[in-house]
Amino acid sequence: MTSTLIWIAVALVAIGLYLSWTAGRLDRLHARIDAARAALDAQLLRRASVTQELATSAVLDPAASIVLYEAAHAARQAEEEQREVAESELSQALRAVFAETAQVEAVRAAPGGEAAARELTEAVRRVPMARRFHNDAVRAARALRRHRKVRWFRLAGHAPFPLAFEMDDEPPAALSDRPA
Repeated sequence: MTSTLIWIAVALVAIGLYLSWTAGRLDRLHARIDAARAALDAQLLRRASVTQELATSAVLDPAASIVLYEAAHAARQAEEEQREVAESELSQALRAVFAETAQVEAVRAAPGGEAAARELTEAVRRVPMARRFHNDAVRAARALRRHRKVRWFRLAGHAPFPLAFEMDDEPPAALSDRPA
């Protein structure tokens, strides 16, 4: 009788440790999502800021400047619910303006244009990487949260279900052709 109670106690402790470890793992995944989202937000803000700076620098023609400025301003001012759409529209505006290498070369030829083009190229290249890191963390947390043990024992607590950030982040061909 006593040995049975000891084995039951050992089993309960083992189960408790396993559940505690799983809850800790889930907590670390949620922290990783938060960090990745902050990095993604920083990269998106950097891309929009560099785009606005380029649009107001008089390096581009007036029509391209207006298109880029309005798209970048909309991306910076977008509410959370509309952020993915606004960032996708900024990507589309960048692809429209920098569809051809001639436009990039014209920017590079202007005074201060080389630095502006290099900064925009770097900003445009970092957004897909930051989004991929964020979405990978979301995918891992979702996979763990789908397990029965997590649902049954409510190991996720009150943390919101993680959502991926889906947007069009394809860089303009003319900016990605030439190394920064």
